[in-house]
Amino acid sequence: MQMIVRNPNEGIYEATPDYVHAMEVVGMQRLLFFSGTMGLDPDGRAPGSLDEQLERLWSNIRRILAEAGMTVDNLVRVTSYLTDAAFAEANQAARLKALGPRRIPTTAIVVGTLEPGWLVELEAVAVG
Repeated sequence: MQMIVRNPNEGIYEATPDYVHAMEVVGMQRLLFFSGTMGLDPDGRAPGSLDEQLERLWSNIRRILAEAGMTVDNLVRVTSYLTDAAFAEANQAARLKALGPRRIPTTAIVVGTLEPGWLVELEAVAVG
């Protein structure tokens, strides 16, 4: 499997250093689509702070990936749903920490969640 970053230099706005415009995947055999995943603990409770929820969220993402025999290196798309635009920087920092030097297509959207204590939710696509 080959992952090719597609970041055109002309005729489009420049991607910032924390993401890429597109990722072409060649020769993959499996797709893993995530439901909205939250920063809930194993009992279904949300920690009180945004940082704790982001840490738990990425732990949950890694656990789901492991179930499929994958790692964060298999992620090719992430969409974050934030309950407050002020959470964008912390969300970005958590994503960059989780992915290390890899950059993938990503979108962050400000929304309401089903429970008031859920501060962030994440959808993802992984390939293998």
